[in-house]
Amino acid sequence: MIWIVLIPLAAALVTAMLAPRLSPQSRVPERLAMLGAFVQAAIMFFIVFQFVTVATFSAGPWVLAEPIPGITLAFHFEPLSLLFAVIASILWFATTLYASGYMRAHGETALPRFYCFLGISISATLALAFSANLFTMFVFYEILTLSTWPLVVHTEDETARRGGRTYLGVLIATSIGLFLPAIVWVYQLAGTVTFTPGGVLPAETSGVVVSLLLLLFVLGVGKSAVMPLHRWLPAAMVAPTPVSAFLHAVAVVKAGVFALAKIVVYIFGLNISSDVLAHWIIWLPAITILVASLIAMREDNLKRRLAYSTISQLSYIVLAVLLFSPEGTLAAGLHITMHAFAKITLFFGAGAILIASHCTKVSELDGMGRQMPLVFVCFAIGSLSIVGLPPAGGLWSKWFLGQAIVASEYPGAWLLLGVILLSALLNSIYLLGIAVRAFIKPFSGAATIEAVPWSMRAAMLIATGMTVLLFLIPMPLHEWLVVLTLSIR
Repeated sequence: MIWIVLIPLAAALVTAMLAPRLSPQSRVPERLAMLGAFVQAAIMFFIVFQFVTVATFSAGPWVLAEPIPGITLAFHFEPLSLLFAVIASILWFATTLYASGYMRAHGETALPRFYCFLGISISATLALAFSANLFTMFVFYEILTLSTWPLVVHTEDETARRGGRTYLGVLIATSIGLFLPAIVWVYQLAGTVTFTPGGVLPAETSGVVVSLLLLLFVLGVGKSAVMPLHRWLPAAMVAPTPVSAFLHAVAVVKAGVFALAKIVVYIFGLNISSDVLAHWIIWLPAITILVASLIAMREDNLKRRLAYSTISQLSYIVLAVLLFSPEGTLAAGLHITMHAFAKITLFFGAGAILIASHCTKVSELDGMGRQMPLVFVCFAIGSLSIVGLPPAGGLWSKWFLGQAIVASEYPGAWLLLGVILLSALLNSIYLLGIAVRAFIKPFSGAATIEAVPWSMRAAMLIATGMTVLLFLIPMPLHEWLVVLTLSIR
């Protein structure tokens, strides 16, 4: 597990040390990143295979340090962490492969710095995944924010700096102002911040306290982008497209919803009585789902449309987690996985469109499907997954989320189900509509279509292939999550 965290960091540090001696044309940064991604993914799959064959999914904790008595910096394995680490490992490799073509085709500079902070970010993401307690999670949550900021402002123009200020300001303010006080409050109530199956809050904790704590975590984990604390995500779209893909599918937003899922499962516990919860909190993600979808429909800039789509889809996961049920946790794990592969496919497509045609707006894409069939077929499959239609894996996460809502004890469960169905309709309009106009409408000929680098096409095929594979063979992932729900009851 330590190797999984250290390999991306080692690749980043070697790149930083070699940077002063590298020419702008040197391919060393890309090769180091690709080597690190390949080795790290291989070790990750070896570990997963070992855990599966011995039929155990938890180990640890391994204490790295104890800054003060009772507060440790520690890692451990459990099913939710392993799932998130596997997703991050696959998509770090795909993102690095994609970036190796995109960054040079788009004329980006400072490549050693880019790959250095990309490696630090994935290392922080994996460390967050393996966190054994809230303190460790908070430390690497902050490191992830700080290490992704240079990626967001990579182009160093005024637009990038302005977007970076919003990105850093919102995420730091929510973590320091809401997330950290919630952690301190948990420690004051329970005397521990260690992730524990069944939760750590004392049984006598009042409903008001539980609900306030839950609200602090939902809003304080700003990376989950629940409205109204979502502005940082569209602002971050000033970053190069590989960074946008990385933020939306591998790190940051997925780290946010993963952290929230882990907090609900291991700090609050799924056995908590629904009588002590403020049921209105679940309507924060429900409203976010619809409002973000409506905003996405109005966005003509392709990356901003995808950003608001992500805000909406993240709240599917938050809503599933806030059901406080094994079924909801299973649906959240499925949607974390399905959305990761689908959304990175869409961002890879957006970057390929930019490189090939220099177009950034949806209104400029008429007829381009016949000029770039591979790109737009992949984009269409990613869109189908977001909507929840075959032959894409998103169908299953939406299916199980609907089942979890119907089986829940929440007042207004059928209204929540209606929110999910209405959102799926809106998703089909603002995402599938792009593919429809690209294939159906005539090509204006205004844009000159250039070749897309092979590495970008290969990364798109990896992400698209995983999206289809998760539709055709969903049971291994489902069984993994069943093991998770059994371990936390």
